[in-house]
Amino acid sequence: MATVSPSWNYTLHLPRDPRAPGIARGALRLILAAHELPELTPAAELVAAELLANSHCHTKGAYALRVLSADPGRVRVAVWDTDPRVPPGFTREAAPEPPPDPDAEHGRGLHLVRAYAHTWGVSVLRELGASRGGKLLWAECGSGALPCPANSR
Repeated sequence: MATVSPSWNYTLHLPRDPRAPGIARGALRLILAAHELPELTPAAELVAAELLANSHCHTKGAYALRVLSADPGRVRVAVWDTDPRVPPGFTREAAPEPPPDPDAEHGRGLHLVRAYAHTWGVSVLRELGASRGGKLLWAECGSGALPCPANSR
């Protein structure tokens, strides 16, 4: 008899501390191991690292890591922060940016997210009632071949 795995999600609220992104990546590894998805760890951790670093370095408020089950064999990694501005090039409507110079110290995040995620997106959140607004950048990682990053949707 086949069983259906129930959906799950975790949210880790992070302090403005330079150690927070590392702690969040450790929590992500534990979550994927607990849900028997260790094969997704390398891609999901890289995507999370890029999204967390973006929030930590380019925003001033709080941020959080959210990890949730997507389709079977897939995980959605999302980072929420209080800044509603979407990073350049993160939307699908934006013109593709050229790859960064191999020696560049910055500017690789979006390219890495697109290369390691099956799909990605952003939700800009309005402040309503208890909501703090901001944005939620997300990417889904899954087993199997990755689509061409330029054609991901």
